[in-house]
Amino acid sequence: MHFRLLSAALLLALSSLGPPPARAQLMGHGGPVRAIAVSTDGKTVLSGSFDTAAIRWSLSSEAAEQVLRFHSDAVNAVAFLGGARMATAGADGRIALWTEGRPQPDAVLEGHAGPIVALAVAPDASRLASASWDRTVRLWSLSDGGSRVLEGHSQNVNGVAFAPDGKSLVSVGYDLTVRIWRLADGTSDTVTLRAPLNAVTIAPDGEIVTGAADGKLRMLDADGKPAGEVAVGPTPVVALALSGDGILIAAAGIGGTVAIVDRKTRSLLRTLVGPGLPVWSVAFLPDGETLVTGGADGKIRRWNARTGDPIGSNLLGTPADPLAPYAGDHGADVFRACVACHTLSDKEVQRAGPTLAGLFGRKIASLPGYRFSDALKTMDIVWTPETVAKLFEVGPNVFTPGTKMPEQRIGSAEDRRALTDFLGRATSR
Repeated sequence: MHFRLLSAALLLALSSLGPPPARAQLMGHGGPVRAIAVSTDGKTVLSGSFDTAAIRWSLSSEAAEQVLRFHSDAVNAVAFLGGARMATAGADGRIALWTEGRPQPDAVLEGHAGPIVALAVAPDASRLASASWDRTVRLWSLSDGGSRVLEGHSQNVNGVAFAPDGKSLVSVGYDLTVRIWRLADGTSDTVTLRAPLNAVTIAPDGEIVTGAADGKLRMLDADGKPAGEVAVGPTPVVALALSGDGILIAAAGIGGTVAIVDRKTRSLLRTLVGPGLPVWSVAFLPDGETLVTGGADGKIRRWNARTGDPIGSNLLGTPADPLAPYAGDHGADVFRACVACHTLSDKEVQRAGPTLAGLFGRKIASLPGYRFSDALKTMDIVWTPETVAKLFEVGPNVFTPGTKMPEQRIGSAEDRRALTDFLGRATSR
């Protein structure tokens, strides 16, 4: 029952440097794959999931080499730091620094007051930048853990990236702004665009590429001047990746597709279509044409970005549409944005959010086996058609402050009524 950007779409896949693999899917996460990073040598993938774990995968063996368990909430961002070092960051507001093979973090960086949703590593690997829903960016020293706070965004900060020379940092937020931070003095230039921004990446020539909630990519030069835009789909773009040569852009969306764009010509080359579930994360391998994607079904897949072909059996065994039995039901159509995070039955594998089975009549934050925000545990709310309708009328941040649920509203009273009627029918035990 939550969605926005974010927070969170797509299915990860892996590329082997050896003989053609027998399998194309890496399966190990128990929830949507929210984040993916590829090592500089192209031999290892690091993934983070709503299931609170990160997994380090070997591409040569297509097997999990290490499961990293530390965070108390979704792992929203991961990064390789050079050598055998890694970073994971989560909705618990913490960053864990790891060394391959060690079962516990070497260090934990704390300071954010909200979920961390993006990480960026400086070109010289001396610093780490983090973007948070507490509306700040933090710049961390990887030698001593010291941090600087960069303030200015008025809403959630969703993406962050270093310029190629490491002298500036770019952040984007739900407040429609791109901020170009001069790291020498902490000042920034602000560019306001036309839609909330969910992701950012920077090309080797310094061009800034942003992904927005209106399904468009917008390009800016290094000084923030508009340099073009490309419409890639009707749903929000939530993740971006650039090939190493800076030519191809992969733009992942909550509609379940990944758009491949030629950055030089500003043209949409092709669209990769998976099982239809949101694609949350994308990354290129060093060969510049193999793309790995991670999505709402918890699987990791790979694609040839230049041809659009899935590599291996990407599309085998894809899950059936859970709303297929409700075709033509308006309430089910309204609920479709919630499918990525919630099941209607407690017989299904748990997703990012709690199951909605038996929802009406249940006290908030009382479902056994799910880790709720501490703030919710103190609330005296019972879920009924009226309270669910109110949740989406005023938004989760107002109705349930402290929730992990991304902000969203349903403006139409008719749509809210259709949703609660549907939930009454679909979630009764």
